[in-house]
Amino acid sequence: MLSWGILSGAMAFIPAIAHTTGLGNEHTFCLVRVLLGAAEAGFFPGIIFYLTLWFPAQYRARIVGYFMAAIPLSTVIGAPISGVLLYLHGGLGLAGWQWLFILEAAPAIILAGVVFFYLTDWPADAAWLAPEERTWLAGRLELEQRQRRAARDYSVRQSLVDPRVLGLSLVYFGAVATNYGLSFFLPQIVKGFGLNIFLTTLVSAAPYAVGLVGMVWWGRRSDRVVERRYHAALPLFIAAAGIALSTALGNPALKMISLCVAGFGIFANLPVFWTLPTAFLSGAAAAAGIAVINSIGNLAGFAGPFAMGWIKDQTGSYAGGLLLLAALGIIAMGILLMIGQNEARPHPAAE
Repeated sequence: MLSWGILSGAMAFIPAIAHTTGLGNEHTFCLVRVLLGAAEAGFFPGIIFYLTLWFPAQYRARIVGYFMAAIPLSTVIGAPISGVLLYLHGGLGLAGWQWLFILEAAPAIILAGVVFFYLTDWPADAAWLAPEERTWLAGRLELEQRQRRAARDYSVRQSLVDPRVLGLSLVYFGAVATNYGLSFFLPQIVKGFGLNIFLTTLVSAAPYAVGLVGMVWWGRRSDRVVERRYHAALPLFIAAAGIALSTALGNPALKMISLCVAGFGIFANLPVFWTLPTAFLSGAAAAAGIAVINSIGNLAGFAGPFAMGWIKDQTGSYAGGLLLLAALGIIAMGILLMIGQNEARPHPAAE
């Protein structure tokens, strides 16, 4: 969080950094973005692994959903705030876009200190839990660890080459691809409304608001009915269908509705998906497996925009690229359904 916040804030000073280092604006921009990506890549799988140290499997989809709800929520709240920050042009000699980077980096930097001093590695070390709570939680998590190891105790090396881990990596690749379908097409739709900057960012937040609701509700539903695979697969189909349908609709309002449907599928998939690797991996093997899945899946962040740009150049339209990303979502769903349901089925969680 600390490195992520610092590097995000550094984006505001790229011209100054470029002038000082002599690298030039373009090279400095690329360097900071690569470092920012490295910080982000370490943060997310670390958090997913950390949650497995604190929450029993029967609660995990909802807990991951609560955590990951920050992603669409940051757009719902952050988009209009960003629009306002852009009007701070000239404050202390800084442009509006510079204030945007500085002020939006501040929470990550501040919260890094809060997390470091407040949170503990294990429930047994948490002084802010009652003794009986610490005992129950530590015992429950240890029991689940033993059950997973009894089924198969994975080493780090084994987790890196396990077919299920590699299969889930491809599933996540498709899920990330559908996310890029939303983020790439949405600005084009809203741009056609002829709105000002503030209203544009406000309207653009609609699919993310739908995704926020879907993420929390769907994760809780998965825990309640004690089912993972189909709860992860169905949202992939909804996301792909919403993106594909948006390419066939001419009316901007109808396109927005289809993208809101896609937003539900994109975000509802994520909390349930991340319960799958931790259902059969634990300890260091879980950390390694989550990192592999996250790394391979996020390659869609490069491949998706590259493919969309190439198809746009060849056809003059985003439709072909969006249909490709939707197809990747369908393929991801197919792979997920072919992966065996190798999770221990916990007792239904209490609401």
